[in-house]
Amino acid sequence: MKRGKLFDYGFLVLGLLIQVVTYVITNHSPSSLHLSPLSLIAGLLGICSVCLSAQGNILMYAFGFAQVLTFTWLCIEQHFYGTIAINAYYFVTMIYGVFAWRKRLGVTSQESSVRTVVPRTLPLWMLALIAAATLLVSGLVGWGLAVWTDDTQPYLDAYTTVPALVAQVLMILVYREHWFLWLAVDILSVVLWLRAGDYCMTAQYIFWCANCLYGLRRWKALKG
Repeated sequence: MKRGKLFDYGFLVLGLLIQVVTYVITNHSPSSLHLSPLSLIAGLLGICSVCLSAQGNILMYAFGFAQVLTFTWLCIEQHFYGTIAINAYYFVTMIYGVFAWRKRLGVTSQESSVRTVVPRTLPLWMLALIAAATLLVSGLVGWGLAVWTDDTQPYLDAYTTVPALVAQVLMILVYREHWFLWLAVDILSVVLWLRAGDYCMTAQYIFWCANCLYGLRRWKALKG
């Protein structure tokens, strides 16, 4: 097996093990909240989805659809309204994403017969403009959630929701720079779920932070 492919499999297995170990330890700790099996399932599906996304593999959508459905239910239980809304958005946009990625398939990896996407690159000025607009809108959404809902963490919810909306569009359109936005979202999501007491979701987002760095490296190597 080629070195790069071995790393891909090892990284995926590591993520899955982190989820399982976190779930078992949390549910056997008397001082922690009891996590439902759905939390573990959502975490495992999420790991598979993001690892395949980092590889530019269109199979990520199969796991992504299942992860969105399970994760949405967890958000309903926590009253994370912004995150609930974004998961509905993910589901709809991923339907389009399947077709968009199929049009961009054109590179066959030197290490396997798997076809991967051909990425695009955003100009630096456009990336800066997108980032500034995203920060402004996130602040306004956080204020709205704080005033008009019983969201338990309105600003964190907003700052993990709005940037993710933008990152999802860039990902579907196969722009490499979407990984920078996902990294910011995932760092804040670690704080969000840690404060909510769901350590399975916290572990998932910690791993997703590492996956963003992994994805940046892999997408730079993809030809486009």
